[in-house]
This record gives sequence, C-alpha cells and structure tokens, in this order.
Amino acid sequence: MSALDQLAGHLLLALPTIGDPRFHHSVIAMCSHDEEGALGIDIGSPIEGMTVGDVFTQFDIATTQRFDQPVLFGGPVEPQRGFILHGDDWDTPGALKVAGLWSLSASIETLRAIAAGEGPRDWLLALGYAGWGAGQLEGEIAANAWHIGDYDERCFYREAPRDKWGASFAAQGIDADRISSAAGSA
Repeated sequence: MSALDQLAGHLLLALPTIGDPRFHHSVIAMCSHDEEGALGIDIGSPIEGMTVGDVFTQFDIATTQRFDQPVLFGGPVEPQRGFILHGDDWDTPGALKVAGLWSLSASIETLRAIAAGEGPRDWLLALGYAGWGAGQLEGEIAANAWHIGDYDERCFYREAPRDKWGASFAAQGIDADRISSAAGSA
C-alpha cells in the first residue's frame, strides 16, 4: 500500500501551481481515498454572505444562540448538498469516521443538535464536495498541484476559513509566503 492510499485523515493544501481558480488556497479535508477515487471537503473557502444561522432558518431549525459562522464551499460537486465535519465526540448514525480524527455526516439530526447546543463540540458545515475519479488525484499530486498535510485540530476547527491555508502550512513548519509557483527538477 502506497502513501497515497492513505490520504483519508490528511489535508490537501493547494499549491500555487494548482491551475484551477476554484481551488486557490484550498484546504481539503480528505475523507476517503482508494483505487476508485477520492472525496474531500474544502474547509478553507467560506461562501460569502451565508452563515450557519441562515441554513438553520432555511430548515426551520430553532436555535439557542446566534450562529454567525460561515458556511463553507466544500467543493464544486453537488454544491446544493450539505455536509457536517465534526469531532468523534458525537456519534451520528451513518457518519463516515475518518481515520479516528473526525466524522463526515449529512444528518439533519446532527444539525438540530448543534442548533440546540447539544451536538458535537467542534464542527464545520459545508455545501458540496471535491471529488476525483480513479487515478485523477494521484496525477494532480504528481503534477505538483497539492501538498499533503497533516491534520491539525486547531487549524481544522479554530482558524478562520481564509486563514486555514497559511496556518496549515505553518503547523508543518512551512512559510506559505515562500512557496513558489515555479516547479523545478533536480
């Protein structure tokens, strides 16, 4: 099994050579990856003007507090579909548990629990996902489009979405401002 077979539980950090403006400074939380393809949620791209409170209002979910957190643009695939990434302190039936680090759910019950202040301690809400077919992601990594990063709980949940890219590199000892858009070979 190669290192690429184990991307679930890692972060993909877009490099300047990504070539796709939809993924500029993206931080993709990799939820699954195997020989058939991969799925991840971008946790670094907020949807301008849309808050979690707006989503609760759309679903007529009563809340116990204000929810001003931004909804994230999880990726270009199925952008109308909602996903919740949350800590393993909350057990959601049918949730995908990711490498013992976080869970991925689409449960309305989890949304209701969050609104009532009874859900997981840490969570993010995103619309859409990033998906790759068989071998596609491996090709993008080989083409220097992505840096494979380690999960960092502070960066994952506590950094503002637009700060996650630089903070995730910094957590690995890399100064994101010094990353070049030119690739070379030795």
